[in-house]
Amino acid sequence: MEKKEKVRDDGIALDFEVGDEVVEIININSFSLPCPLLVFSPTTQGSYPVLLFFHGFCLQPDCYKSLLLHISSHQYIVIAPKFSPMTSRCEVKKARKIAEWLSTNKLDSVLPEKVLPDLLKVAVSGHSRGGKTAFALALAYGSSSKDGSSTSEKATREKQPPLKFSALLGIDPVAKRSSCLCSPNILQYIPYSFNHSVPVAVIGTGLSNQRAFGVCPPGAPNGVNHAEFFNESKPPCYYFRAKDYGHVDMLDGTNGMTTLMGIMMKSGKKESKDSLRRTIGGLFVAFLKAYLEGQADDLINIVESPDIRAPIKLDPVISIEE
Repeated sequence: MEKKEKVRDDGIALDFEVGDEVVEIININSFSLPCPLLVFSPTTQGSYPVLLFFHGFCLQPDCYKSLLLHISSHQYIVIAPKFSPMTSRCEVKKARKIAEWLSTNKLDSVLPEKVLPDLLKVAVSGHSRGGKTAFALALAYGSSSKDGSSTSEKATREKQPPLKFSALLGIDPVAKRSSCLCSPNILQYIPYSFNHSVPVAVIGTGLSNQRAFGVCPPGAPNGVNHAEFFNESKPPCYYFRAKDYGHVDMLDGTNGMTTLMGIMMKSGKKESKDSLRRTIGGLFVAFLKAYLEGQADDLINIVESPDIRAPIKLDPVISIEE
């Protein structure tokens, strides 16, 4: 079969560029939701795949505006909950309630006219601790009071999550830190031990396990970071490491918290952070196209030739097929 490859003149895949779709940003507050939502929606009439995105600790969806706009501009509806730092131990339970809300078709009424979510094509994702939340939700945690609001070592799970997820993506996922022991503890330290049936993409950063100034704790310590999440994922699974970047380098510099984190955590070159956002956005788009829409050419080309197709150095790039 002939490949329908879309690249720039310099060989970089067009997934790494902002798409053509006009995106509307919508704030949703409802008594039926456990927290507000920030929604990025295409505006052209049609039915679109859905991506749930969970932010990192002490952050908000606004910190990821450039990244989420990039993804949505390629014709995806992105739903980003606004968790409160004061209720961080309940995030998995809240995430499950949001998925339940989404499954009842309540999103339809708040989207632009004649725009509908395709709930047969749903992916779940997140950054940092939000990445762990995404994995926990896909693994069906969050079904009782023992999930994120208890210190119990073993969280209870139902057999199925409230929505059928077709893809799972994590950006520098972190399971816990020594100073923040958050349940559920999902890591087993056994290869391929995650009990899931969805394709997985893990995007890590090469500097996230290092201390800033030799003193500040790393954002994603060894043993609980992206490498272990990938190690425990079942095929098909993909691993991309942005070797020259840090744990929060993909954030927009929108507030004091992102500025503080940028100082406290090991970081790459400030002037190249937009390239990291483009790279993560493009990897999301290529992966979603492959596993939500059956268009795998871009993902295959990126995996086979990352030095040519991606805007930044990705090393290593690993794919494990079924």
